[in-house]
Amino acid sequence: MLKASKVSFEIIAVSDGSTDGSQFTLDEFPESVVRRVSYATNIGKGHALRTGLALARGRYLGFIDSDGDISPEFLGSFVSIMRAEEPDIIIGSKRHPDSSVHWTPLRRLYSWGHQFLIHHLFGLDVKDTQVGIKLMDRRVVADMLPLLQESRFALDLELLVLARHLGYTRILEVPVRIEERSGSTVSLKRAWRLLTDTLGLFVRLSVRHEYDDAITSISGGAAIEGPVGNTRPVAAPNPMPA
Repeated sequence: MLKASKVSFEIIAVSDGSTDGSQFTLDEFPESVVRRVSYATNIGKGHALRTGLALARGRYLGFIDSDGDISPEFLGSFVSIMRAEEPDIIIGSKRHPDSSVHWTPLRRLYSWGHQFLIHHLFGLDVKDTQVGIKLMDRRVVADMLPLLQESRFALDLELLVLARHLGYTRILEVPVRIEERSGSTVSLKRAWRLLTDTLGLFVRLSVRHEYDDAITSISGGAAIEGPVGNTRPVAAPNPMPA
């Protein structure tokens, strides 16, 4: 997949208190390709992603969930799209007309309700924020990483909301194939946590303006301007964490 794209890459595998042995699924890769980070106690998906992104060294930084719902083969096509069209962010979308998705009516209802809420709270023109595969230009991640706070499942949403807040609006939604996985469910507890984290993000962004204060503090009193003319660095691609 990534080798076929003719780019150098690295994989940063973050095990967030995993008990299913997923940290051993990349043992066939040499240490020069895979870097492993492991936490004994589960902290949350968002914390694991922030850890991986902070360690990443590439021009393109991305992630994919390790639960097997989405095939890693999509990373190769994401890289090709990124190199050809140079967006700020590429995200997988279950709601893309060309996507092939196996999900239960309950999961469909949860997804629809959450995206409806997101549209009205944030005005985010994205049809699906939560698919666990994304690829970003390094400049976008560099500006967002010091601002990210989410430690659980709302990290995907926080990434996209902050990107737009900083002026990175070139977000491409591309089709994915999500396979049916035995035992994959969305519990009421998990849905409630995502709801409360989403509302918490809205309060931080639009009520308390915490992100604006953080931006001002980080930039030494001058607000970050975001992208200028949507320019891109000319350097050749570097390693990209999957």
